[in-house]
Parts: sequence; structure tokens; C-alpha cells
Amino acid sequence: MKNLILVRHAKSSWKDETLKDIDRPLNKRGKRDAPFMGKLSKKLGIKPQLMITSPAERTYSTAKIFADELNYDIDKIEVNKNLYLADSDEMIDVIKNLNENYSVVLLFGHNPGLTDLSNVLTDEEIENIPTCGVVSLTLQADKWNEIKAGSCTLNYFEFPKKYF
Repeated sequence: MKNLILVRHAKSSWKDETLKDIDRPLNKRGKRDAPFMGKLSKKLGIKPQLMITSPAERTYSTAKIFADELNYDIDKIEVNKNLYLADSDEMIDVIKNLNENYSVVLLFGHNPGLTDLSNVLTDEEIENIPTCGVVSLTLQADKWNEIKAGSCTLNYFEFPKKYF
């Protein structure tokens, strides 16, 4: 079985209105929440074999913080331009092409795509994955290319406001 962990980027800053959306950094709350959620993920036993992220500054920064907390080599984080503001179908295409050697994958992305993806893949309904929310799914198949609607079970859904 495959374990897919969806992570929405931590809270980003809108302070500099001249920045393009893709270049927005994390704000103070994002810089607090990402390490906390990374530590929580470690306590929950997540041992990533692959971390893949949208190229947006806020998602890449979140991925780097999680990598640090999960003892994952930051240089091995894969940046995939197809994940930037991707919808659920675009993310499923990325997942279907993952190397089968990976059993535990963290995917860092954006809403509304991540929430839609979680809801498509499981029978559970999540209204919204908030910033820095973590959704753990188990694919009920042996190969990533078998992922499809209803093919996953929800293990847990964690987010910072449950704790702060």
C-alpha cells in the first residue's frame, strides 16, 4: 500500500502587494505553524521517501520546514511546476506518475485543489484544508497509477487551529 500525505502551504504574507502570487513568502503565523505541524507529523510516524511541492515560495518554504523536522534531505525535495494552483485532476496526474519505489509521499500544494483532491480520493468530506493542514491517506492499491476517485482511506486530518 501507498501512503499519500497532503500538506497545504502554511499561511502566506500579502504584505508586499507588488509580489507575484507565486513569490509570496510565509508570514509570521506560517513560520510558527509549519515547524509545529512538521513536529506533529514526526510524532505521527511520517517518514517520507519523497517530498514533492509546487514551485510557489510559500509551498517550497513549508516543504523545507517539514523536511527539517522530518529529517528529510532538503536537496531531495522535488519541485513540480504542475502542482502550482493545480486542480484535483492535475494533481492525480502527478501522483499517477510517481516512482513506484516510493511508498510514503508528502505532496505540498494549494487550495481549493488539495481539499478537492482529498474529497475525490476518499469517501470522507473535508470542508476545507486550512493553511498548514495535513491529510494522511492510504491508497488501497499497490501502484500509484491506480489512484482514482474513492481509492483512498483517510487516516487523519490535522491542522494548527486544533492546537492553538
